[in-house]
Amino acid sequence: MTRTGIGYDSHRFAPGRRLVLGGVTIPHPEGLVGHSDADVVAHALTDAILGAAGAGSIGALFPDTDARWKDADSIALLREAYATVRQRGFTFVQCDITVITEAPKIGPHAAAMATCIAEALGASAADVNVKGKTNEGMGFIGRRECRAAIAVATLERR
Repeated sequence: MTRTGIGYDSHRFAPGRRLVLGGVTIPHPEGLVGHSDADVVAHALTDAILGAAGAGSIGALFPDTDARWKDADSIALLREAYATVRQRGFTFVQCDITVITEAPKIGPHAAAMATCIAEALGASAADVNVKGKTNEGMGFIGRRECRAAIAVATLERR
């Protein structure tokens, strides 16, 4: 059986905080505000994987009211969520992730993000697609108030 899940995440800008996307630290003057490292890519993918398995959401598994997750590495959270999904009998097949931001450009970092995500899931980087889009200056993303990511993940039941 093949299952598909969709995930979305967004976080506000935080000047002076490091920017982590897809497990990769990207040089940029503005990071993101969040209880964990605020990695919107890892968060969206975690929700997509959990959704495909019918295993809830990142917020239910790692609530921001729990001090254990303060400043947590979101790739470690992805790895842990995937372990939960595997216990339900599912394996990762592929994912497609779109990072929505006016800056920085995602293209130069996409391969490193795919590699980091693939390693966390025990997969091939060829099965992880990461791309960037701007919001053409529109809305809260276009006004540079935040960054967002959308992810689609496919799992198979063993």
